[in-house]
Amino acid sequence: MKIKYSNLLLGILLPITYLHAEATVALTPPDAKPGECYAKVVLPAKYETIEEKVMIKEPSESISIVPAEYDTVKAEVEAIPETHKLIPIPATYKETVETITVKPAILSWKSSLDKDALPINPTLLTAIASNGVDTLNAKPGDCFREYYSPRKFKKVSEEILVQAEHNETAVLPPEFETVEKTIIIKPAYKKLVDVPAVYEEVEEKVLIAPEKTMWKKGQNPAQKLSGATGEIMCLVKVPAKYKTIKKRVLKEPATTRIEEVPAETKTIEIKKLLSDAQLRQTPVDAVYITAEKTELEQKPQFAWYSSKNKVGDTLKFSGQQVCLVEEPAETIEVTKMIEDHPASVKSEVVPATSEMIETQELVAEAKVTKTPVEAEYKTIAKKKKVTDEHIGWKRILCQTNMSKEIIAELQSALNNKGYEAGDPDGLLGRGTRNALDKFQRENSLATGGITYETLKALGIQLNH
Repeated sequence: MKIKYSNLLLGILLPITYLHAEATVALTPPDAKPGECYAKVVLPAKYETIEEKVMIKEPSESISIVPAEYDTVKAEVEAIPETHKLIPIPATYKETVETITVKPAILSWKSSLDKDALPINPTLLTAIASNGVDTLNAKPGDCFREYYSPRKFKKVSEEILVQAEHNETAVLPPEFETVEKTIIIKPAYKKLVDVPAVYEEVEEKVLIAPEKTMWKKGQNPAQKLSGATGEIMCLVKVPAKYKTIKKRVLKEPATTRIEEVPAETKTIEIKKLLSDAQLRQTPVDAVYITAEKTELEQKPQFAWYSSKNKVGDTLKFSGQQVCLVEEPAETIEVTKMIEDHPASVKSEVVPATSEMIETQELVAEAKVTKTPVEAEYKTIAKKKKVTDEHIGWKRILCQTNMSKEIIAELQSALNNKGYEAGDPDGLLGRGTRNALDKFQRENSLATGGITYETLKALGIQLNH
């Protein structure tokens, strides 16, 4: 079943996936030269093959019999005394199949139990543990959800002061009489008069921007490939800029001259104060109104509960969920030979015989010799991850350094290696992009653009 995520939830969860990878990628490609284009592409994880020695047959012993020794004696005695015959019984083995783990099971926290669920930020797990959820003892398949109780409000009545107790003040205006007075409104003074400078115009060429290189975003011709980031940076050369300007050059400097300016007077009517203004204050009582206010009684309460537990009707699911998911271990089966019954010796009695013949006199009893047999081992190959998949800069072909001839050569190289890119028409269509992406993934190359690494793997040589 597919799950539709809201834009807000995707905005929160998707950066968690590439947070670590993006943190290590520079803002611009390193050591680039003018005319080169780079893109952020997906670099696949790298593995190395290691060998492990596995015992397929345990150590044991082989048994051999040293026979008894006799001397010949001419006498009327027992020809052959009673002896014991030792019969070796070899060890028997049986086959057993042993399962060897080449990749252990991995436990990880994700947003759900679905196969394509996104990983959980460790900061969120720390917050969940601090809220009383025992994440350390959780079992695979356990899920925890965040619930909240909505905030509550209450209404209260409050008496509000709208006008404080105060005194009203009345102003009694001052009294005046009108009289005449001559005043100097502008005293005599000496004035400096500017004589402006004289200029002439000339033209001059001025450097306004020196020659430089700068990064510009390019368009990735393979940007529809799975895994492409769409970010392409091209280092281009920007020529110097000049501007012709007109300048005013001083021909005669400015000067000044002094002029005498007489004083200016005026006869005006003024008011003479007879009595100053006075204040009269009258007390006024305070004024109140009764208002109904809404106050927060309880803030929203958040808590985490197991998805297996029932919660009350007052709690609502916030949409956040974490689940402990187990990725199964990878194993192989190795056939081993183990000892079923160890080697042994069976003893049989040989009865004595007597005759007047040459007899055999026992000199040394038969004995058993045991020889250690070393264990047998088999070497198996395992894959060990060296680096994780990550984002990085790779030099690519883009609009500034690509032609139809290069695309046609790319299509022919893909067709020759069994990746159907269609007719080599020099057009980067869907079939060519799909063949390029398949070739890159099956050969552990960076995906998301036509990288120079991919061209080299296809045997395509460029002149630039």
